[in-house]
Amino acid sequence: MAGRATLFPVKHVIALDVGGTGMKAALAGADGTLLYEARRPTGRDRGPEAVVETILDFAAELRDVGRARLGGTALAAGVAVPGIVDEATGTAVYAANLGWRDVPLRALLSARLDGVPVALGHDVRTGGLAEGRIGAGRDADRFLFVPLGTGIAGAIGIGGRIEAGAHGSAGEIGHVVVRPDGPQCGCGQRGCLEALASAAAVGRDWAAVCGDPRAGAADCAKAVESGDPRAREVWQGAVDALADGLVTGLTLLDPRMLIIGGGLAEAGDTLFAPLREAVRRRVTFQQLPSIVPAALGDAAGCLGAGLLAWDLLSTEVTA
Repeated sequence: MAGRATLFPVKHVIALDVGGTGMKAALAGADGTLLYEARRPTGRDRGPEAVVETILDFAAELRDVGRARLGGTALAAGVAVPGIVDEATGTAVYAANLGWRDVPLRALLSARLDGVPVALGHDVRTGGLAEGRIGAGRDADRFLFVPLGTGIAGAIGIGGRIEAGAHGSAGEIGHVVVRPDGPQCGCGQRGCLEALASAAAVGRDWAAVCGDPRAGAADCAKAVESGDPRAREVWQGAVDALADGLVTGLTLLDPRMLIIGGGLAEAGDTLFAPLREAVRRRVTFQQLPSIVPAALGDAAGCLGAGLLAWDLLSTEVTA
């Protein structure tokens, strides 16, 4: 845990980013500063009901920390969760890795937090909101944020907001089919971008080639940097698939910037140099956008959750 004590009441909100493995949380000031930070394991092996109770308990703990350290109660809370999210009703509709369905999370959190307003958002769109306002996309009026982790998703930034779509699933670029005869994807299709270019996919392919079942994407990147031709083949295959998916995205959306985040982006120029070249080779009439690394790392979801909470307060004031 990290934090700072103060003798003065400080206006703040609760920000909570729920992942499949761990939860990151903070008390965020009006200027976006994280006044207090904490982490907890999600504990998904205990089942969906236990995960929901852990989230509620963690939020209540943050409320108590705010009262003790910042001199007052949080004005609102913002929570980012994975899976399918109905932001309008505040419902966590479905998350395969957490095992829940139709959880009225906004209502449950508001009740646990003594009635403070709560905003519920999709984890990747929430991270994209933070990248767009205070991260790599802060000077771009239109961008596509694509984190490359265990899976691949996307957030479409337009004029300072993130487009959720008519049914809350806009930006799911990971399920664009780029290789129709490719490997099976968890969504049921074959050859999805996620099944070919995610960190999990690169790790899977490299483990099969090098013979070490424990090898992952980071190991493949290191082997590429050391000049291993087998690793280069695996890596280039993923880069080419990613470029095909991104060109589909930029053809549809015409973004000014492509922001690439997630674990795979930590490879730096080992990823970005061949990716920029692969995208450049594929565009014809399209305007080539800037392709840049995300700036906020794994703090993006938590920072975005704080922004959701402050936005909720601004909406209430102007309503």
